[in-house]
Amino acid sequence: MAELAAREVLVASDILSNVALLAGFDIKKSEAHCMAQRGGSVVSHVCFGEKIYSPLVTKGEANFLLAFEKLESWRYLDYLHRDGTVLVNNQEINPMTVVTSGAQYPENVA
Repeated sequence: MAELAAREVLVASDILSNVALLAGFDIKKSEAHCMAQRGGSVVSHVCFGEKIYSPLVTKGEANFLLAFEKLESWRYLDYLHRDGTVLVNNQEINPMTVVTSGAQYPENVA
């Protein structure tokens, strides 16, 4: 299940990057997916605009946060601009702490 979510993130960032490029924007993209094989997060930053100098979004500056799992949206919420938009899949994927140590998935994750 986690591998599927990893591919979803990478494909979504590729699609968004290609659409922005075709629309004439300067684009920078960064991916971190090395821990996905061990159940960790896969994160992609996509920045586009008239002129982009860095592929990384700083905390509090993201216009959109797209999360393919509910708990991951919480983990990266501090990157969202106060007027930003969050799009979250309703899927729950148990993190390794839940799978291996008996911890519980947090309730009421919206």
